Amino acid sequence: MIKNPKIVALGGGHGLAATLTALRNVTTNITAVVTVADNGGSSGRLRQEFPIMPPGDLRMALAALCGDDSWGRDWADIMQYRFTSDGAMNGHALGNLLLAALWDRDEDVVIGLDRVGALLKVVGRVLPMSAEPLDIEATFEKNGVQVEAIGQVAVATTAGRLVELRLRPESPPTRPEVLAAIADADVITMGPGSWFSSVLPHLLVPSLRQAIIDSPAKKVLLLNLDSNTDQASEGEYAGYSPKEHCEILQRYAPDLHFDLVVGDCYLNGGAELKDYLESRGISYLESDLRDDQVVIHHDVRKLASTFTHIAREMLV
Repeated sequence: MIKNPKIVALGGGHGLAATLTALRNVTTNITAVVTVADNGGSSGRLRQEFPIMPPGDLRMALAALCGDDSWGRDWADIMQYRFTSDGAMNGHALGNLLLAALWDRDEDVVIGLDRVGALLKVVGRVLPMSAEPLDIEATFEKNGVQVEAIGQVAVATTAGRLVELRLRPESPPTRPEVLAAIADADVITMGPGSWFSSVLPHLLVPSLRQAIIDSPAKKVLLLNLDSNTDQASEGEYAGYSPKEHCEILQRYAPDLHFDLVVGDCYLNGGAELKDYLESRGISYLESDLRDDQVVIHHDVRKLASTFTHIAREMLV
């Protein structure tokens, strides 16, 4: 097994945070590449006031990679702290405000992220998916009627079958730091997370998609847990099987080949998915990954054990 492998994890939100927390058990050489299309909550309000990246998912990634000592853990808690008031500060996360301040002062998004990373003693590095903030749009069809969803929040919550997913601007540039990390990676992971609003957007950035395809790294896709649960009866998971999630991803990156797809052992449609993947020369690993208390969330300890197993098998 390669010692301290270089791993690039792509995604956003709580799914990416879980992946990053688990990967810390495998390596200290982690690069998180984070979706930057959030338009809701604190991030959305800051985007309306300042011409900056949405900080929320970047903040969560930084907190997940914070140093494993009292300094790092304390600062991670502070970064995640949200103000509660009857005024304009209500709901803002302190980490969002800190990132907004650094970007407003220094302008360069990566410099600001690296400064906060140094403060938190993060393991690895956190980078944005593109060199500029994005907006995501989608067209869905429900009962024969097409519905437009504008913005990440709408895309993540609109029910119906996906017709088209797109970014604005359509072909944003990718930071050179991201391209370099992907080219040099031993492993690239995608998911879990909101499929249309956090995972697939990485494949809509042409230069990023091509860099992933061209990278010699082993590529691992982590599936969601909730595509067939009562908690997912509405919004982007409704009616989609695990196989269909993979088919949609393949639609937007037909030349991208994953070496391994990882799904929960209790995932409905696992047999159909396995047959589909085997027909395309893709390995499938089933593992118990669910949190026993919150069944739509991954258990970080179980995920860490699975990553350790994958690293032993793939990085010989």
